[in-house]
Amino acid sequence: MKTIQVKDKTFTVSISREEIQKRVAEVAAQISKDLNGKKPLFLAVLNGAFVFAADLIRGISIDCEITFVRMTSYAGTKSTGVVKELIGLNENIENRHVVIVEDIIDSGKTMEELLAMLQARHPASIKIASLLVKPGNLKVNLDIPYCCFNIPNDFIVGYGLDYDGEGRNLPEIYTIK
Repeated sequence: MKTIQVKDKTFTVSISREEIQKRVAEVAAQISKDLNGKKPLFLAVLNGAFVFAADLIRGISIDCEITFVRMTSYAGTKSTGVVKELIGLNENIENRHVVIVEDIIDSGKTMEELLAMLQARHPASIKIASLLVKPGNLKVNLDIPYCCFNIPNDFIVGYGLDYDGEGRNLPEIYTIK
């Protein structure tokens, strides 16, 4: 089993590059089908979702737009439980179909905050596309129609996800040993 070192932690591959590419393509096809004729606005949550967002948007076969927000609730390997908006949304989303693109939904608190912020701007609809979801750690009830992978409550890196800023460039997803 392939292992890597990121800072002071050791990780093993849990989802291969090929599995990720296959699943992202399937999710992109489903979004394209579901939102055909609606010109969705993809709202990618930085920093972690940038790799997923790039691959997802390349798989979308309908007219669409993309923009970015940046929120955080992590410090090291643990969620702080405090959501901070760092870069806000400048686009008018009233009556738009919005697809939030997230790297990982852990407790769901960050997503809950983001949904509340977006709903106050009166979009036509909001859907969530997440590369990873930790169902065993969700603290809020979320509808996540476009989930690529459900994973255990382990700390992971790679494919845009980091450990204190490192490991985002890894093409696979690795789980801490």
